[in-house]
Amino acid sequence: MLDEYEGFKKDFLLLSGIDLNSYKETQMKRRILSFMGRHRCENLVAFFQLLKRDREVYNAFITYLTINVSEFYRNPVQWKTLESIVIPHIMKHSGSGIRVWSAACSTGDEPYSLAMVLSEFYPLERIEIIATDMDKEVLDKARQGCYHEKSLKSLPEKYQKRFFEKTDSGYYQVSDSLKRCITFREHNLLKDTYPGNLDLVVCRNVLIYFTEEAKDRIYKGISQSLKKDGVLFVGSTEQIIGSDVYGLETFQSFFYKKIEPILTRLLI
Repeated sequence: MLDEYEGFKKDFLLLSGIDLNSYKETQMKRRILSFMGRHRCENLVAFFQLLKRDREVYNAFITYLTINVSEFYRNPVQWKTLESIVIPHIMKHSGSGIRVWSAACSTGDEPYSLAMVLSEFYPLERIEIIATDMDKEVLDKARQGCYHEKSLKSLPEKYQKRFFEKTDSGYYQVSDSLKRCITFREHNLLKDTYPGNLDLVVCRNVLIYFTEEAKDRIYKGISQSLKKDGVLFVGSTEQIIGSDVYGLETFQSFFYKKIEPILTRLLI
C-alpha cells in the first residue's frame, strides 16, 4: 500500500495539480479508501485509471477531497465577535471600503454571510469579497446562490428577510445586490498567488487537514496578503502556535491581527 500510495500521489498531482503530500496522510488515506470502496476499486492503480477515464467520478472525488462542510453564520458566537469588535477595529484602518478574502469558501455560505454582516457597516458597493475554492463544482453552486432552509438555521432572521427570497421549490435565493459584492474564483492554497492588500482574511476549518509544513506556507502567504492591522479569522480548532513568527498576534479568540511584515521580524 505504501509504494502504491506514493505512486498514486505523484500521478494525481500531474492529473489534478493537487499535492496530497500537503495533507495529513492518515486522514487522506482513509478518505481515499472510503471513496474507492464506493466505486468498487480494489487498488489505487485501478482507482487512478478510473479517475482518468471518468470525468464525473473525477469531479466527485475532488469535491469529496475538499471537505465541503459549510453553513451560513457557522459558530454564531464568533460572528458576533466579528461584528462587535473586529469590524469596528478594521474600520479605523480601512477607510470607506473593505477588501476581504474568503479562502476555501466551499458553496458560498461563508462569503455571503460576510457580505451580510459587513452591510451593517459599509454600503454594499464598498464591500469587495474575493471568495476562492479549488473545487469548480462548489464554486458553481456558490455563484447560483440557492440554498436549502437548513443551511440558514444559524443566520439571524434580519438577514434572511433582507437578502433572501424563497423560491417555488422551497429553496432560498440570495439577492443580486449581495452577489455583486463577491467574486468567486478557483484557487489552490498551496500553489496559486494570494490576493493582496486585504483588510480581512477568513480561512476557517480548512488548515486542520494540512501538514505542519503546508500550514506554515499558508500562514506566511496569508500574513503577506494582509495590510498592517488587518485580521485573520480562523476556525474553532485552528489556534496558531507562535503566531508572531508570521507577523501576527492574537486579537480575540479565533482572530489574529497583522502587526508587521514577516521580513521585518526576521531581520530584528
